[in-house]
Amino acid sequence: MKLLLTSAGIKNTSIHDALVDLLGKPIADSNALCIPTAGYGHPQGSPGGAWRFITGQASTPMCELGWKSLGVLELTALPSIDNERWVSWVQETDVLLVNGGDALYLCHWMLQSGLADLLPSLHAVWVGLSGGSMVMTPRIGEDFVGWKPPAGGDSTLGVVDFSIFPHLDHELLPENTMADAERWAAGIQGPAYAIDDETAIKVADGTVDVISEGHWKLFTR
Repeated sequence: MKLLLTSAGIKNTSIHDALVDLLGKPIADSNALCIPTAGYGHPQGSPGGAWRFITGQASTPMCELGWKSLGVLELTALPSIDNERWVSWVQETDVLLVNGGDALYLCHWMLQSGLADLLPSLHAVWVGLSGGSMVMTPRIGEDFVGWKPPAGGDSTLGVVDFSIFPHLDHELLPENTMADAERWAAGIQGPAYAIDDETAIKVADGTVDVISEGHWKLFTR
């Protein structure tokens, strides 16, 4: 599975071009499923936030890019549906557009639904937004723990071997300075990227590339 792990969606031309490269065809020829689940687990999440994401009314471009088709995949519903119904939807789509919110809540429902087990076999591109990107990392760090999973901790799926600190130096998030990111990274036992909203991390065939028109930093132990 190919990944485009963003802080705030497809915010600039460089990230847009990286998405098209991963798809291997134009966006207008690609079918998409969007996953709003993470937003419901975040203390600032709301039904209105989910609607804005799905309808392209948010400031995080994902669903409004001109897809050939767009559907909604709500992970909390999947455990009540036979696998024979929904697995083919995921297998046949070109891209999964994954909303931000609480990464641990998203991780929980990816595991509960069975979507996490499917990831290695999928051909779709995973495009994450904030928490939708962080869920692919080994852990998110205590700073980002909100919703608490039954087993506790801050572990996520570990599809990649690095962690992500999103929204670096965002004007509405005074706790997201580079100094805050450095302190956070000190508690992460492994490589970690701090990325701003003009930055994404592209992962394909084992190669990791930072795509940026903004600023970022890689922290290593």
